[in-house]
Amino acid sequence: NPLRGVHWIECDLLHFEPERRYDLWHDRALFHFMTGERQRAAYRRILDKAVAPGGHVIIATFAIDGPEQCSGLPVRRYDADAVREEFGDGYRLESEQPESHLTPGGTVQKFTYFRLRRL
Repeated sequence: NPLRGVHWIECDLLHFEPERRYDLWHDRALFHFMTGERQRAAYRRILDKAVAPGGHVIIATFAIDGPEQCSGLPVRRYDADAVREEFGDGYRLESEQPESHLTPGGTVQKFTYFRLRRL
């Protein structure tokens, strides 16, 4: 089973209290909804608690040329410089990969996947 050993967690992220450290954090389109500085600071604090040193962080966000809203909600858009600024000295940006996501309604949305390593 390829999912053996995967620990799935479903919760309100801003109330997540990690019980252990993880080697991989995968965020598919949540971080860009964190438009307030307090939300982003809380996200980073939780990330710091949850990801083991040397662990990988994969975050998909709307790209700089992506939409300004999604499902009627405002979003923040990111490029590599903005991700470096958000995550500071505790993480090293190792790669970025653009993606053109086709929505069920036929609209193309520009995303970028960022892979960081916890220092």
